[in-house]
Amino acid sequence: MDEAGFYRWPVPARIWAEAAPVPPPSANHTENDNNSQWRLIGGLNAYTGQINYLSNYIVGRRQVIAWYQLLSEVYPRAQKIYIAQDNWSIHSHPDVLEALKQYPRIEIVWLPTYSPWLNPIEKLWRWLKVDILKVHRLSQDWKELKHQVDLFLAQFAKGNRPLLQYVGLLGEGILAQALLCQ
Repeated sequence: MDEAGFYRWPVPARIWAEAAPVPPPSANHTENDNNSQWRLIGGLNAYTGQINYLSNYIVGRRQVIAWYQLLSEVYPRAQKIYIAQDNWSIHSHPDVLEALKQYPRIEIVWLPTYSPWLNPIEKLWRWLKVDILKVHRLSQDWKELKHQVDLFLAQFAKGNRPLLQYVGLLGEGILAQALLCQ
């Protein structure tokens, strides 16, 4: 499980335009800002490649709790749901820890601090950034950009073996071998 964000304006690059445009300055950050940011919270099923995610202007305590609820609903027959997550302060906020008590099947596996290479969904976020977000041409159509992100992630809604290969959970890699030991 991890969070990611993206902006309305792409990262500038020579192939995008002769001179990289600069987003207009913005005093406050709302969904209607000229360079709005949108955030995702999602998880990757290490066995099937299924992605479950939520998106919103903010990913905070409420969204983290809603995501735990979503997982509980998506996997109703699972005896235990292990969630590997980083040490972002929101994850250990008292409200989040209290809400987790409502989902006794969910067990958190805390990743070491500053170790994104241990979280396979980080590679999915990179793939999203490379294929959809880098030098995109949708800065004038914020709704369409968010739709393109949703379409990209929707391809993994039922699971995807090539995704598991891409993130290192299938094949000869260390994470793939660790799964085989289960």
